[in-house]
Amino acid sequence: MADIFLTLEGVTVTLGGARLLDQLNWIIRRGEQWAVVGPSGSGKTTLAHTLLGQHFSTGRILPEGRRITMVEQQHRFRGRPGATDLYYQQRFNSADADATITVAGELAAAGVSTGPDVVHPYVSRDPAEWLDWLHVRPLLSTPLIQLSNGENKRVQLAIALSDQPDLLILDNPFLGLDIEGRAMLHSIIDRLAAGGMQILLITGEREIPACITHIGRLEKGKWSFLGSAKEFLPVVSMNTVHLDHSILDRLRRTDPGVTDLVIVMRAVTIRYGQATILDNIDWEVRKGERWNVSGPNGAGKSTLLSLVTADNPQAYANQIWLFGRRRGTGESIWEIKQKIGFVSPELHLYFDPGATCFQVVASGLYDTIGLFRQLMPEQEATVMLWLQLLSLQDLRMKQLRQMSVGQQRMVLLARALIKNPPLLVLDEPCQGLDDEQTAYFRELVAVLCETFDTTLIYVSHYRQELPRCIDKYLRLEQGKRVE
Repeated sequence: MADIFLTLEGVTVTLGGARLLDQLNWIIRRGEQWAVVGPSGSGKTTLAHTLLGQHFSTGRILPEGRRITMVEQQHRFRGRPGATDLYYQQRFNSADADATITVAGELAAAGVSTGPDVVHPYVSRDPAEWLDWLHVRPLLSTPLIQLSNGENKRVQLAIALSDQPDLLILDNPFLGLDIEGRAMLHSIIDRLAAGGMQILLITGEREIPACITHIGRLEKGKWSFLGSAKEFLPVVSMNTVHLDHSILDRLRRTDPGVTDLVIVMRAVTIRYGQATILDNIDWEVRKGERWNVSGPNGAGKSTLLSLVTADNPQAYANQIWLFGRRRGTGESIWEIKQKIGFVSPELHLYFDPGATCFQVVASGLYDTIGLFRQLMPEQEATVMLWLQLLSLQDLRMKQLRQMSVGQQRMVLLARALIKNPPLLVLDEPCQGLDDEQTAYFRELVAVLCETFDTTLIYVSHYRQELPRCIDKYLRLEQGKRVE
């Protein structure tokens, strides 16, 4: 028994009347590296939070007193002391970037030394190699809010490792990372395991690092598989997607009067200080076209989208036309947003976690981060139709904080679609969705685009996540358009 690292005996977690973990038994032995997989809402993150002591549970977790640290899937940016609350568009406003602390400030606040004399036992015996090996040292002067997904994840990992935990939990760390970022993180995880770190990885079945020795698959709070990684067979969903076309017919929009040229950019250049984020970009998007925008993390994709969604003030200093009108000729941002449905990976972080599913979806009617108006009866009916179409009707009164990440993502997708807008801008919309949800959403997007002649801009690092309707491609590298 001396090799047993952690034991769960009959662990059950019930929240809000729902049983999220059901009589889990589990033995983790020293040197075993575990991955926990399963569909969205199956209890994976609940299990991690239970190990951290954040949920009341029945049953036993032994031994007590293990030092456990978790790198969450999403990280909330903190502002400088005395600064106003952060808002979604802030990352694109260079004048407000100083309201967020830098990476060095974040590390210092967490008690992480960035000096050359710091040794970390799981990373390297060479003091000079500590933050360099995690590729964090070059980021020290960068404001947190301007980090790419991969950069942010490495900063979180540096903070977590500074605690020198007995067990490191990583919750879906590969989400939002490009091919290079995922390969780098695989290498980091493998090296930590080789150095003696005990790891618990919550991940998708397609992202299993080489160091993982054992896998547990959760379904509805119970183990459906528990054993060696060599014996694990990924579950392949063969479900056919069936959309209710009677609902689609009821949601059919009237012609919004969109011009043939939806987006025009001429020699667009965006700079923050000495850094050039977009460099001389020419791009045209015509009505009914479906584009995939791709490129590595930090290539300028989010900045490009911010120009389209009217969230970036530098649009006024460039030659940009949206829906036939040049930016800066008297149009309001709300006139632009009324024609756009939008999703980003971090959008849910700016909502009140107590907001209900219904309220979040309905807020898309007004393009606000929260619902601040009374709805008309016909608007309420529209919200319910979209909830039904995306199979969210049972979550109508559930709060964001009570939902799994996958459920939160589906709610935000419904919010983007609520107006059935002529232009959909979807930035990594399938992050946090399981394979079945991803297949459903891809088909839904394709059907909507084909049924309503919707123009689409779709960002994803995974080719298999692209809807079948996409036939045009824009790739960015280091702020430049490449063919």
